[in-house]
This record gives sequence, C-alpha cells and structure tokens, in this order.
Amino acid sequence: MNYQETLAYLYDQLPMFSRVGAAAYKKDLHNIIQLVDNLGHPEQQFKSIHIAGTNGKGSTSHMLASIFQEAGFKTGLYTSPHLIDFRERIKINGIDIPETSVVEFVEKNTALFEQIQPSFFEWTLALCFDYFAKEKVDIAIIETGLGGRLDSTNIISPLMSVITNIGLDHTDLLGNDLATIAFEKAGIIKWQTPVVIGETTLETKPVFVKKASDEQAPIYFANELIQVDSFVHQGAHSLFTYQLKDNPLTYQVQSPLQGVYQIRNITTVLAACQLLQFNLLKDKAAAIELGIAKTIENTGLLGRWQTVQEKPLVICDTGHNEHGMRLIVEQLNAFKTGKLHVVIGMVSDKSHAAVLNLLPKSASYYFTKAQLPRALNELDLKQMALSYELMGEAYPKVETAYQAAAKAAAIEDLIFIGGSTFVVADFLIWQKNQTN
Repeated sequence: MNYQETLAYLYDQLPMFSRVGAAAYKKDLHNIIQLVDNLGHPEQQFKSIHIAGTNGKGSTSHMLASIFQEAGFKTGLYTSPHLIDFRERIKINGIDIPETSVVEFVEKNTALFEQIQPSFFEWTLALCFDYFAKEKVDIAIIETGLGGRLDSTNIISPLMSVITNIGLDHTDLLGNDLATIAFEKAGIIKWQTPVVIGETTLETKPVFVKKASDEQAPIYFANELIQVDSFVHQGAHSLFTYQLKDNPLTYQVQSPLQGVYQIRNITTVLAACQLLQFNLLKDKAAAIELGIAKTIENTGLLGRWQTVQEKPLVICDTGHNEHGMRLIVEQLNAFKTGKLHVVIGMVSDKSHAAVLNLLPKSASYYFTKAQLPRALNELDLKQMALSYELMGEAYPKVETAYQAAAKAAAIEDLIFIGGSTFVVADFLIWQKNQTN
C-alpha cells in the first residue's frame, strides 16, 4: 500500500474518535500496553514531558517543543487531532513523520493490529513511540488525547507533568463537574514527578493537591510563579510582559499566537521552563524567548486564532467547548470596526446550548457541518441557534458557508470560522487546495 491507501485502511479498520466519538474511546490502558510490549517498550527510550488539560494543551505543547528546539535538542512532538494531514500528529523538530515511516510501520505490524484491535489513537501513539525511539529524540512533548488517567499516553514516565486547565468537555466520558474532570486529568501526575498547573480554581485545586500529595509529587501553580504585567497585540505578534516570583525584573517575550487565551498558555509554559532541570538547557532565557517567538515557524502550529486573510479579516480557531468559546467570544467582542460574520459547525455529542448561549446576537451566521459522521446537521444547528436569537442560513459544506460569508462581508468586516476543530480542518484543507 502507498501512504493514502495505508490511511484508508486504518480509517476503515480502526475506530477513530474524531469520526465516531465515544465508541472509539477505550477506558483502560490494556491495548497500548500490549502494543508497546510487542514493540520492545519504545516509550522508555527517550525523555518526555506530559501535557493534559481541557483547552490549551496543543498551544502549550507546541511552545514547549519550540523552546527545546531552540535549545538545541532533537525534539519530538505528539499532538492530536490533525487538521490537514495525519502526519501533523508526529513531528521531530517541526518536521512531520515521513510517509514511508507510516507505511512501513503499518505493513510490519498489521498482524499485531488484527490481534489486539487497537483504536486509531492507540495505533497512532504506538507509531509515535516507535518512531521517536528509532530516531533517538532527546526529549518528546506528549499531549494527551482525552482525559489523562486512562488516556493511552499515560504509560510514559515524564520529567514533568503539565495540566493546562479544566473545563466541561467530554462530560459523557470524563464527568459532569469540574472536580470529577480534574480527577481524570490529575491521573497524569506521577510518583515524585513535578507537576505544573496552568489555571487554578476553587473546584479543581484541592483535587490536584491531593493527587500530588498521594504521589509525593512537587506541585506548582503557574499563577504563583509568573506574574503577568501585560499582553498586547502588535501587528502580527503579541507582546507578553511578566515577572518571576521574588524577582523585581520585568521580562518580555514576543509571540505569534494572538488569542487572548494565550495569556494562560504562555504563563504555563514559562512556569514549566523555570522549573525544568534538564542538564543541556544552558541558556534557558534565550531558548524561551526564541522558542515562543518562533512557535509557528518551528512547529507548524495551525488553527489557534489563525489569521487567514487581512481584508476582510478572516480568523479561524479550533476552540470548541464552553470554556474555549467563552475566551474566543471575549476576543470577538473586542472587534469594533465592522460587522461580524460567523461560519460555525459543531459535532453532535457536544453541549450545544452552552456554546450557542455565548455567541453574539448581532453577528450574521453561516451554519455548516464538517464532513465526518459525528458532525451535527447544519439545519439542526440553525434550528437550535434560533432559540438564542442567532440568525443566519445553513450550508452543507464548510467551503460553501465560507464563500457565502466572503460574498456578504465588506472589506472592514471580520469572518470567524470555528465551533469545531473539524470545521477549521475542512476550511484549511479547502483553502490549501485552492492555492495548489
């Protein structure tokens, strides 16, 4: 099989969460343990940092990977889901895993897959571990897929664990309140391994403190280590000004990530870097400054308040739950110069009401759906939105919704594309095909 045939085989054979939802989620580590046993435990052959959280773990993972790249490390990065190409999930120094490595791994291990019957995520993670071990990465940044305690990534023994924040998402699998979800995320806290908590709340802090105590793990809260002075947009970048705990000096880092929510992610990254004791990280300050400034350049991060076009301004963002959308709407509300056009789609198993209730009523809406089985029908979404006084038309594909918005928008307007990671993915794939 060639690369495309290999992916088609895997999509057909292995349950994929982004396509079918909860049916693909395995609530134990049995499959991944069997896989790595058969592969000779590649996950034990490199150092790692483990990242969990409801939102922000992707941005945090990419920034940390970029910092280690700038420090001279051969750096692996594992994230999910992908937006344009499956290979985005597995990178070394910002370069996607080669197609040949994917094909060869599948050909070699097809019999093993048929015996164990892993999920798509479990298979992908096994590929990642095997590839990083063979390529002898110095360190790997490993992002959880869903939750933490029972997530397949939770078989690693990292140098540090990082939990970005806790919000209500995947409540059917992780729990219906913040404390219960925090318990699942806290499952990545390991024995005597430091953990950084990116966002502190009254509901979740006791959960993290107890788990850290049980594991004798040093626990740090980012807002207690880093004081944010300002976060301002300057053209295509943001300028983040901060102070370290018990240090009167003021520091600045420039970031290409402009979403206001990046304040928390950058704070989390800075806290983690201050605590990391990794012998080769000699010039920590320079690596941090350059790493954050070159996050997109070094890692290829997509879909985080991404500017696609200037006039009219076109922005896409993968935030898709109440916690993430609240921050997106805060930024949309700051846009004052023209009219807001929102191209939006959602998946069927999310809390639609919680998100729709946040959206500005003054915007024009273009309801759509991503091309995957979990997508909520655009006509159903339009009907739901009427209850929240959100007015617009329905379109069966993301590109037709965007084209309608582009036709209606004046040069001073803003077109926002989001509501689902997969809506953003469909848009970026369509846009890429338009330019090829």
